[in-house]
Amino acid sequence: MDDHQGPAKIYLEHVTFAYGDKVALNDVTLAVPPRSITVLLGPAGGGRTTLLRLINRLNDLVEGVTLSGRILIDDRDIYAPDLDVIQLRRRVGMVFALPLPLPGTIRQNLTYGPTLAGIRQRSRLNELVEQTLRQAALWDEVKDRLDDPAMALSGGQQQRLCLARTLALEPDIILLDEPTSGLDPISTAKVEDSLQALKNQYTIVIVPHSIQQGARVADYAAFLLSGELVESGPPTQVFDHPIDQRTEDYITGRFG
Repeated sequence: MDDHQGPAKIYLEHVTFAYGDKVALNDVTLAVPPRSITVLLGPAGGGRTTLLRLINRLNDLVEGVTLSGRILIDDRDIYAPDLDVIQLRRRVGMVFALPLPLPGTIRQNLTYGPTLAGIRQRSRLNELVEQTLRQAALWDEVKDRLDDPAMALSGGQQQRLCLARTLALEPDIILLDEPTSGLDPISTAKVEDSLQALKNQYTIVIVPHSIQQGARVADYAAFLLSGELVESGPPTQVFDHPIDQRTEDYITGRFG
């Protein structure tokens, strides 16, 4: 899927990105299909987090960076001068490796974004709280203590709260950067199960914390090495029958 076939939700076209002299992504062309989970594989420093950050323009404030090529969402260039960046970040939610709940209660964590976006109706906010906590597989654990401090939750619960908080903005796309790296296996499984349910509604791009996790959740996989897209395709290709020897070496643990 290196050529632009069919309606990609996100399309990177010859994207090269550098921090000063350090090239983080080199001529990457990648189509991300809608309503599915695309996994970005590769060793640390390969460009995966940079790619995620470019999709919702988190690198805008970094000094001395250069970007060439185009990044399209629904065929619209997200770096066009007239694009509303705040609107873009509402549509493209991001969940980081380290859960960072906002100070305040569980409920406030979830209503803060929608309230800023202009939703004032108490009934609608309550609906969003329940809906997003259910989507993040957290509702049953916290429904009786929504007014407790979010910081009192366990690490795994905080991470699912951050996922729910992203969903409360009603995005189209969810980006996740190693969202389970600090979690125990049970919490990890809950997050992975949530993602499987969410992909019916959202386009999900994830940097997994292991090759095994990538293989479990992927509908589509892309392997990045030293800023280069080595290969991309369905998991049956990338994990089981890679075309490129470097992918084979990475998947089988010869490096990484």
